[in-house]
Amino acid sequence: MRNCKYEKLIDSYLFNRLSEGDREEFEKHYFDCPVCFAQMEEREALISAVKYKGHEIFQDIEQEEVRRAPLLEQITAFLTPKQWALATATAAILLVVALAVVPNLTTSHPEFFVNDDLVRGGSIKLISPVITVDAFPSEFRWESLGEDVEYKIEIFNHNLMWSATTTNNHIDLPEDVKNRMDPGEKYSWQVKAFSKEGTLIAVSSRVQFPVNK
Repeated sequence: MRNCKYEKLIDSYLFNRLSEGDREEFEKHYFDCPVCFAQMEEREALISAVKYKGHEIFQDIEQEEVRRAPLLEQITAFLTPKQWALATATAAILLVVALAVVPNLTTSHPEFFVNDDLVRGGSIKLISPVITVDAFPSEFRWESLGEDVEYKIEIFNHNLMWSATTTNNHIDLPEDVKNRMDPGEKYSWQVKAFSKEGTLIAVSSRVQFPVNK
């Protein structure tokens, strides 16, 4: 698998060490990059495991080492230095083979189109508004991706007009934003979903909702 210059930013992204600009640039990149996308999933899974199951995992390892110790002592007692060196070399070769083969067995990520660009990850279906409206919408609604997900909604005119975050699959449009909208103009909106670790996991298409005069 080829290397990517953005890989060095993965850990800083996961530990929230990037500036807002660098974070947005990285999110736009890795969602389209299969190398970084795969690395992100692997490292995020490892961080989550250590964070939420670390104590149990290390406790199990310690208990297993205690049980194995007598057996290892018995085995090493019967091995000559030459046999021990051969066993160590064999184990190292098997480890290298496993590291080379296992990553290639991972399943491919789902793919979909956003604004004519092919991206990898999950997609979010926008529910309303998705057609021309006669009045400025009071609520924006989209499909839920389950618990422990934070959504970021963005509304655009020619540029970004307003954004907000929520853990619900809907949000009310503030009055001050409505007052900045003009009848007859075309507006669009988009939703991004983030995991509880803050990683971008899904995006929606950017959908227009023209407002009639």
